[in-house]
Amino acid sequence: MSKAKILVLDIETAPLLSYHWGLFDQNIALNQIKREWHLLSFAAKWLNEPKMFYADQRNVKNIENDKVLCEKLWVLMDSADIIIGQNIKAFDVKKINARFLHHGMKPPSSYKMIDTLTIAKKNFAFTSNKLAFMSNAFNKKYKKLDHSKFSGFSLWSECLKGNKKAFIEMEKYNKYDVLSTEELYKTLAPWDKSAPNLDVYHDENINVCSSCGSKKFRTASVFSYTSTTKRKLIVCVDCGKSKVVGPNLLSNEKRDSLKK
Repeated sequence: MSKAKILVLDIETAPLLSYHWGLFDQNIALNQIKREWHLLSFAAKWLNEPKMFYADQRNVKNIENDKVLCEKLWVLMDSADIIIGQNIKAFDVKKINARFLHHGMKPPSSYKMIDTLTIAKKNFAFTSNKLAFMSNAFNKKYKKLDHSKFSGFSLWSECLKGNKKAFIEMEKYNKYDVLSTEELYKTLAPWDKSAPNLDVYHDENINVCSSCGSKKFRTASVFSYTSTTKRKLIVCVDCGKSKVVGPNLLSNEKRDSLKK
C-alpha cells in the first residue's frame, strides 16, 4: 500500500530594507532598496506524524545568505506529493521559488498544494480568514501564537541582529503556525470539494476517504443524484466527507428515458 506524502509548511522571511520619506502610501523605487528580503526560517512536518523539521539563520555567518536553509527545504518539498499551508499559494511557495531560483536551484518534484486560506474563502463567510482567528475559533489543541517577549516587528528586527533569544521565540512561533495549520486543515478539509483526492494515492482496492485517508465509512441515508444517475453515498466516520460509490442504480430504461 502507498499513500500520499503530505507536508505542512510555513516560512518566515526577512523584510526589505529601504530608504523612504514617509510612513504611509510610499512609492519606493528600486534604487531606494538597501537590502533584499530572504528566508529567515522554515518549519514543516509530515501530516499526522510527530516529527517537526525546522531551520533558521541564527548561526550563519551572513544572515542574508539563506542557501543552506533553502537546500534543506528543497529536500522536503522534493519528497512531497502534497503541500499544505495557510496562504501558501500566494505567499510561501512563490517566495520559496524565488529564493530557489536566486541560488540557481532546480524546481523540486511536482506536488499539489492545499491552501487553508483558499478553502476558507471559498466555502465560508468567517469574520476573518486569518490563521489567528480561525485557529482560535476552531482548533482545540494548537492556536497561532502571539509574540510574548518580542512584540510585533521587534521579533524580526531582533532576529536580524542575531539575537539568540529572539530566534528561540521565532522557532516556537514558526512551529506553532505549522501545528495550528495542520489542525485547522483537518477541520476544513471535509468541506473542500476541490482538494486532491487522497484515494488515488492508495493502491488497495478499497474505499479510502478522499479528504483524510480514513477507511471507516457509514452508509448515508440519501443517494447521490445527477441528471442520469443514482448512486450509493457513503460518509467518512472520521471527518464527515461524503463519497459516491457503486454502479448507477437507475435501470437502463429509466436512463434512456432521461436522455430523451
